[in-house]
Amino acid sequence: MALRFHILPTSGVPIYRQVMEQVRAAVAGGHLREGDFLPSVREVAAELAVNPMTISKAYSLLERDGVVQMVRGQGMRVAARRAVGTLRQRREALRPLLAQVAAAAYQLSLSGPEVAQMLEALMKETDRE
Repeated sequence: MALRFHILPTSGVPIYRQVMEQVRAAVAGGHLREGDFLPSVREVAAELAVNPMTISKAYSLLERDGVVQMVRGQGMRVAARRAVGTLRQRREALRPLLAQVAAAAYQLSLSGPEVAQMLEALMKETDRE
């Protein structure tokens, strides 16, 4: 499975942080496994139409945190010590995103059941991809 990033430029969260959170979530959820390579900085920057330095910053911080490691001439790959996360780790990776959704729903006067229904529909769409 190729990793696809989804950014929200108006979310208030810096793009490099969104990229980092998505990589961490993919690792914790087992979508990226030990030894898997991340897409190149240029590929991601072109796909998201952002400055390559933004993606480079995200990757560098992930490397600093031990999530990925640089393989000279090949790119960034998931570090060996980062296997599939526990349920708790996966939930913690999702929590910041859910907090943003909850805040936006409150501002838009949407109820919990309305948001849950929308989320359920999005989850079904994602499963089909």
